[in-house]
Amino acid sequence: MLNIVLTRIDDRLIHGQVMAAWSKFTKANRIMIIDDLVANDPFMGKILKMAAPPGMKVDVYNVKQATEILKNTHSSADRVIILAKYPKTIYELIEAGVEIKDLNVGGMAAGPGRKTLYKNISASAEEKEVFKDIISRGTYVYIKIIPDDKEVDIRKFLD
Repeated sequence: MLNIVLTRIDDRLIHGQVMAAWSKFTKANRIMIIDDLVANDPFMGKILKMAAPPGMKVDVYNVKQATEILKNTHSSADRVIILAKYPKTIYELIEAGVEIKDLNVGGMAAGPGRKTLYKNISASAEEKEVFKDIISRGTYVYIKIIPDDKEVDIRKFLD
């Protein structure tokens, strides 16, 4: 399996200072964006690659492609950040046999059907259940918007 240094949910995916801070903090040299819609949008893929920190390799995959790569690549040369927009994406990876030890929740904006979970992070009732399912499979899920923030266990907000 690849050397995953951070798995993060952030609906903005790659964006400015936050991603620059995480890539520096984790010493990552590769970002894997996993999103079925973005993977089918070459223009968005190009935009995201341009937004990445200098020298960062960026790949965009759908869940099926990412699962194959994550399960069948045995290289520790890359330090990989996995980015997804939704908890369901991470759940699908775990269900397909990808080991995700820790999941960082960094950005889920308010929207229809979503209520504030913590500060600027919102989740729907369905997304809360997905987080519970992820946790039940042994993944530690925490909120940490930037590396300097204190880590907050998401379980406090799922009742």
